[in-house]
Amino acid sequence: MSEAREHAVWAERAVREAAAEHILAAPPTAGEPDRERRVLDRIEQVRRRRPRLREERITLAHGAGGKATRTLIDAVFLEAFRNPLLEAMEDGATVTVDGARLVFTTDSFVVSPLFFPGGDIGDLAVNGTVNDLAVCGARPLFLSAGFVLEEGFPVDELRRVTGSMARAAACAGVRIVTGDTKVVQRGKADGCYVTTAGIGVLGHDLNLSAGSARPGDAVLVSGPIGDHGVTVMLARGELDIDADLTSDTAPLHELCAALLEAAPGTRVLRDATRGGVATVLNEVAAASEVAIVVDETAVPIRPEVAGAGELLGIDPLYVACEGRMVAVVDGADADAALAALRAHPLGVDAALIGRVAADPAGLVLLNTAFGGTRIVDLLVGDPLPRIC
Repeated sequence: MSEAREHAVWAERAVREAAAEHILAAPPTAGEPDRERRVLDRIEQVRRRRPRLREERITLAHGAGGKATRTLIDAVFLEAFRNPLLEAMEDGATVTVDGARLVFTTDSFVVSPLFFPGGDIGDLAVNGTVNDLAVCGARPLFLSAGFVLEEGFPVDELRRVTGSMARAAACAGVRIVTGDTKVVQRGKADGCYVTTAGIGVLGHDLNLSAGSARPGDAVLVSGPIGDHGVTVMLARGELDIDADLTSDTAPLHELCAALLEAAPGTRVLRDATRGGVATVLNEVAAASEVAIVVDETAVPIRPEVAGAGELLGIDPLYVACEGRMVAVVDGADADAALAALRAHPLGVDAALIGRVAADPAGLVLLNTAFGGTRIVDLLVGDPLPRIC
């Protein structure tokens, strides 16, 4: 972590802790809510403030999917491009064209290294875009692919990337139908960056959105979390850690379709990429104005991921996945949803990890293995840059 980023993380945590300590230290007065309620009310006040971009230059944290990313989107991109479709802030925009409901999405991939156990930038680009369409409830149809190549990049490696993309597209049943190529001077890029966009069609009337969760709903994940982020980090060779671990990159469209068929009470689907499961749950809690209570012991995490996280001080809840999704379903559909996920090869280790509650609205709470409860906040900083 850079000195500037470490200072920013420390400063934000210090402010939050100081505010909480100040509230808790003040003696309660007659008719005043309890101290815990005052802390929660204070957190809610801070959450509802209009985002302000304080930095004068972009940092790695702005691409991590956490607080800095959300501030950048709200204060710059949303401010410039504001419209009802964009304001929904979903993984794709749902549009109606001549009576047909379509989903449109786009994504860029800058992973380092380009090739890692279980995948590479090519299949990552295809699967990532397919999954953004799938969690919107769409059947993926067509993709575009744009390449930014650095002067001197080996043609054999480019063929390896495009071959991987072709295989991933065939596996997902989509076609890459248009694209673009740019080349920049040596040293101006990191070999190869890929941007993909995708179009899918909606064949149902469900309205999946982060703002649809309701108290009593069940929260599920489709499998062990954090595999991709830890795999990429170890593939960089900067750490003396050996682990039998591969990326979970995979297309989720069939898994999503099976879930929606079995559980028509599905409210939210999200793939847990940048910022991991914790970021997804925070987005749902904020958009739906509900609380999400997670059981730490129920969250599936491979021992290798947990061990690497402990060594590096990284919570797997914040580590990116590329073949896992979070689902929020009506509580009455929880068993059917879990059975549907486990019946698919990509969901055999699916788990019900928590429930949606009414209060405290906008927060994610984790019931820990030690019997306590802590707030799972949005990611601060970027512990694992360039993982997708």
